[in-house]
Amino acid sequence: MDDARISRRDSLLRLGGLLAGAASAGAWKVADSASAGPAGVASGAVSCVLAPEQTEGPYFVEDQNVRRDITEGKAGVPLALRLTVVDASTCRPLRGAMVDVWHCDAAGIYSGVQGNTRSFLRGIQRTNAKGLAVFETIYPGWYPGRTVHVHVKVSLGSNVVHTGQLYFPDSVTDTVYRRTPYRRRPNRDPRNAGDSIYRNGGRRSTLRLTRRGTGYVGAITMGVVRG
Repeated sequence: MDDARISRRDSLLRLGGLLAGAASAGAWKVADSASAGPAGVASGAVSCVLAPEQTEGPYFVEDQNVRRDITEGKAGVPLALRLTVVDASTCRPLRGAMVDVWHCDAAGIYSGVQGNTRSFLRGIQRTNAKGLAVFETIYPGWYPGRTVHVHVKVSLGSNVVHTGQLYFPDSVTDTVYRRTPYRRRPNRDPRNAGDSIYRNGGRRSTLRLTRRGTGYVGAITMGVVRG
């Protein structure tokens, strides 16, 4: 399905959030049935939603390829993104959610914008029965004014139920950026604490990273409210 395409209405339901970490959805509990649903989220009784929505940014492009491997030959440290989507009312995994990711390359460049007609480091995956979408990509680069990040959007049908950004521990980024091709651009700025968007919930939107061969696996679970 790498060449399949999808279309979506540009409607937003900005009620989703992020639950950082790779813990199983089955480990999370809703206090009781009366506290479930949107009212439970609003009251704070449901603990799946822990991080706020974040800006989409200027580089979103509609109708990207449905595919797992989004590298398109871009050089960089391998990164597998394991993104799980759960229903914030019940903490159960959501099957069939469309997860859209996009980020810059090692040189800080985005595809599909500012005259670039390629589609590297962009793609969409549908979640499986465990609510999981997996992308094979590279560790993102940086550009002035922003810390290292990946954009993410989750849709259920025609509704966008989460728009956010995913972040990386500075210590891991420091290690990665000693390697080629990242080391060609030293002195990245800002780091996480100096990024105005990261300061609005980024710590709770940070990927849990583990080593895999020469690269990393980044995992997070996103709790969303169904429209």
